[in-house]
Amino acid sequence: MGAVTPDSLSLKGQLLIASAALLDPNFRRAVVLVTEHTPEGAMGLVLNRPSPVAVVDAVRHLGGLVEDGEPVYVGGPVQPEAVVALAELDDPEVAAAIVLGSVGYLRADVDPDEVAGIVRRARIYAGYAGWGGGQLEAELEQEAWITEDADPDDVFTRSPESLWGSVLRRKGGSYAILARMPLDPSVN
Repeated sequence: MGAVTPDSLSLKGQLLIASAALLDPNFRRAVVLVTEHTPEGAMGLVLNRPSPVAVVDAVRHLGGLVEDGEPVYVGGPVQPEAVVALAELDDPEVAAAIVLGSVGYLRADVDPDEVAGIVRRARIYAGYAGWGGGQLEAELEQEAWITEDADPDDVFTRSPESLWGSVLRRKGGSYAILARMPLDPSVN
């Protein structure tokens, strides 16, 4: 895959599934939703890394957007102190930016009481994944990532620990076999 140009295909709204070749512990068996992809770089959120901290304990004012006890997710290693809210919305015009269908970022200054009636589901992330210009393309050429179409249910999965395998099985073929690979292949 060459460099992303305005005329080429952006991966925005696609999933990046960590391949077995990707050894970075931040992304081992990660499923990342690409939320922005331009020639200048890319940004995404790791969908399958719940933290042990509940949203209501970390960012109390956003607690009403999610179910009781919902954890903050670790969106990636970049700016781990940054809070990002992704929501499926009845009115996408409310979003700061749409990522996939009616799923988009909520504005940083959002009043949860004002949008509660139009938020179908939401997820709160600490940090994000980021790539400089050409960096993601280079990682794709090295086969560090497998791409797949995203579905809003991937973003809001109730089984984050099994998302990596379920997305690979959905992709089918040899990827379905990869999905059954144990975390430590030496125990196989």
